[in-house]
Amino acid sequence: MAPSHVLRGCKRALNWIPIILVNVVVCWAYYAYVVELCVYTVPNNDERISYLVVFHVFFFMFLWSYWKTILVRPAFPSKEFCLPKAEKELYEKEEISEVQQEILRRVARELPVFTQTAKGAIRYCDHCQIIKPDRTHHCSTCEMCVLKMDHHCPWVNTCVGFSNYKYFILFLVYGSMFCAVISATVIQYFMLFWTQQLPENHAKFHVIFLFFVAVLFFLSMLSLLSYHLWLLGKNRTTIEAFSTPVYSSGPDKNGFNLGFCRNVAEVFGEQKLSWFFPVFSSLGDGHSFVTRLVHIDPERANAILQQNGKRPVGGMDTAGGGGLVSVKVENEK
Repeated sequence: MAPSHVLRGCKRALNWIPIILVNVVVCWAYYAYVVELCVYTVPNNDERISYLVVFHVFFFMFLWSYWKTILVRPAFPSKEFCLPKAEKELYEKEEISEVQQEILRRVARELPVFTQTAKGAIRYCDHCQIIKPDRTHHCSTCEMCVLKMDHHCPWVNTCVGFSNYKYFILFLVYGSMFCAVISATVIQYFMLFWTQQLPENHAKFHVIFLFFVAVLFFLSMLSLLSYHLWLLGKNRTTIEAFSTPVYSSGPDKNGFNLGFCRNVAEVFGEQKLSWFFPVFSSLGDGHSFVTRLVHIDPERANAILQQNGKRPVGGMDTAGGGGLVSVKVENEK
């Protein structure tokens, strides 16, 4: 049997196959559109130039966003979430799960951690040996815990999370627009070839096939984009959409929902000009997130707001006898 590191290396190599397939299709689409359509089929120079300009703008933005999503590594929790040496030794020696949880709770009191397991336990990763920050999950494919993990995407061969979620959204936006531009400009020549109003030549196959591929990719990417825009508006990850975050007060699917505008700013930032480019502009550090309603101490909540570049407005009002804290946030001026 092959050694484990050899198997791991083969698995990592195979994970690049979807990316290779995507890039082969993109390279062929570039050739089919630029050469077969614009050079050999489009008869008018003005039309040809306008097609090429618009095509290359979206082609460039699509590739930029796509490769930024691929190349930016998923963010791993900082060392503050690792157990101190003494507590780690106690945790590893202890066999009773209740005592282990008590050790984790002592450490977690000093951390901005407010979510827990469905059974009320501290979220701890035995593989990475860290207390999981809120919205962090372990990816078995990447073999690491990922901050604000959304999902592992085979088409980019990496986890989509805090460090690259904005790039992933832009990849879907520009990918959809790129396919829409191809479909809209190719359709008239597709119809001419299909009805045999243009002579048979080597461009016919490329133009007809290009239209079908562009429409298929457009519908696929648009459906995925629509779903992620809905998640963005609710400030949820794909994981949170299927598994509701649990607080000390119980499950709350809207726990991180701060309102549409604030939710968008969490991912895209506050400078609207930067929204359109795959450059990092998300708010916070990925380790702590402002929550809508949580059982926390007001001073601790205020510290976390400041850590995320936000400040409370009008103070923090406790409701009821349980110490439920409602946090209203406003952007820093």
